[in-house]
Amino acid sequence: MKQITSIQNPYIKQLVQLQDKAKARKQSGTFLIEGQREIMLATKGGYEIETVLFVPELLSEVEVRQLAGRTAEYIEISKEIYQKLAYRDTTEGVIAVAKSKELSLGTLQLGKNPLVVVAEAPEKPGNIGALLRTADAAGVDAVIIANPKGDLYNPNIIRSSVGCLFTNNIATGATEEVIDYLKSNAINIYCATLQNSTSYHVQDYTLPTALVVGTEATGLTQEWRDAAKQNIIIPMHGEIDSMNVSVAAAILIFEAKRQRGFNL
Repeated sequence: MKQITSIQNPYIKQLVQLQDKAKARKQSGTFLIEGQREIMLATKGGYEIETVLFVPELLSEVEVRQLAGRTAEYIEISKEIYQKLAYRDTTEGVIAVAKSKELSLGTLQLGKNPLVVVAEAPEKPGNIGALLRTADAAGVDAVIIANPKGDLYNPNIIRSSVGCLFTNNIATGATEEVIDYLKSNAINIYCATLQNSTSYHVQDYTLPTALVVGTEATGLTQEWRDAAKQNIIIPMHGEIDSMNVSVAAAILIFEAKRQRGFNL
């Protein structure tokens, strides 16, 4: 089995770029996955694992080969290299190189009565990760990121989503494209916004539904408010008029699931 022990190794330097730079991930069409659970979820989600690097003192060859199957290349690395590549402060000792997927709207596969969550221009990877965790927990049919500010293979998104980046049906696109996609599929659009809104809980989400949320700072653009079947609001009784986008999305998602007979 191949072994790498120097952090000056050219391949390791390439992997550091994948961890740090969105441009490197885009150019290579690959990204890094850290952790056993995340690698297993990526494999289950149909991601192709090219290489698995592991610290033999922390994880045996038998254990690591169960994560990604026979097609991946397996490389033993030193603890020093692992610490250089690892994004989070853990001692799992395994990192995988995976191929990115095309995340266009055309790749989405929806059922007859879909529940879709749309987030417009979310900026914080932690919020995106939390949203993906909620979407996985509720079993929504798709998550769409409109006007994305960065790539979804950011290591902080993978970390904060605890691998739910790989368990959700995900696509990205410009706001206009996403609106056209939803309308062409006869999906009712409900936008969480302060303007011209009614309380979220009086709407009917049992038909094909898209729940759309914006950023805490600026909210949704006018395009979304104009495209909505109904603008909706979550009543609040404190001093502020907004909440964390992933929290707001969770409230809307689980109300929709409740109406659809979701077993709590």
